[in-house]
Amino acid sequence: MTLPATMRAVEISEPGGPEVLRLTDRPVPVPGAGEILIRLAYAGVNRPDALQRAGLYAPPPWASDLPGLEGAGEVVAIGPDVAGIAVGDQVCALLPGGGYAEYVVTPAAHALPVPEGLDLEQAACLPETFFTVWSNVFMRGGLKAGERFLVHGGSSGIGTTAIQLAHVFGARVFTTAGSAEKCAACVALGAERAINYREEDFAEVLRAEGGADLILDMVGGDYLPRNVRALADEGRLVQIAFLKGSKVELNFAQVMMRRLTITGSTLRPQSDLAKARIADELRDKVWPLIAAGRVRPVMDSEFPLDDAAAAHARMESSAHVGKIVLRVA
Repeated sequence: MTLPATMRAVEISEPGGPEVLRLTDRPVPVPGAGEILIRLAYAGVNRPDALQRAGLYAPPPWASDLPGLEGAGEVVAIGPDVAGIAVGDQVCALLPGGGYAEYVVTPAAHALPVPEGLDLEQAACLPETFFTVWSNVFMRGGLKAGERFLVHGGSSGIGTTAIQLAHVFGARVFTTAGSAEKCAACVALGAERAINYREEDFAEVLRAEGGADLILDMVGGDYLPRNVRALADEGRLVQIAFLKGSKVELNFAQVMMRRLTITGSTLRPQSDLAKARIADELRDKVWPLIAAGRVRPVMDSEFPLDDAAAAHARMESSAHVGKIVLRVA
């Protein structure tokens, strides 16, 4: 297959709002050892993309400066030392960056087959959210059947994924959302109770239920002490983002007396091996559930690649339910 020398891509012209995203031409990347080159059909849009655009989340030194952490398409070239993936395979993949483009390279171990029954648009929505939720809720957080699980932002891509996975593995799922419509969508996905945070105090709701055994939070700020109050004794809080800030006053005496665990992680800086291990668990434990129709990505909207600014504006409006994608091909 003869590949073009250049490709269309969306770059960040300078730190700022959605308007700084600009269509440009870039050289088509070349896969190195252990890497594959994917011709993308769709790319997922995620909060870290907006943080990078705003100048608040710099990519690692080895990664592309282009935004985009997930996508789906066709493998068109393979670097040395790659096994188990062939040119022509359709895959979805976690990306180190560079997803807002027609072609992207990523470690082969971070790519997964498109699950049976899903198209490329849906598959492009899987990697970033499923890697994040699985690694934090199940691998790090240790969620078990029968436990009470609270996920904030239930209508987000992370939230809709966490609700479904926790429900299918037997947890009692609670979530927060900002409207009656979003709460109804969360219940339809498997939440036992969706709490409108504009009308109710989630900490009081969970305390009345006996407390949350596990909380997944991306809000931070004043949610941190409220999360501590919402936890059951020996409960776990997993922090994955800080939409309301990372600095807050917290009474750690409660953590000690009630034997709480506070932990967290970010996905992008983790080693290739760590991400490959997450991919292996997803392939074994979650991909069969997707193929069986028991878990599905929730789709919100699609935008063409050259309208990435509108996709970012949609995401930052928080009006969306589920995933936003860019149509690349």
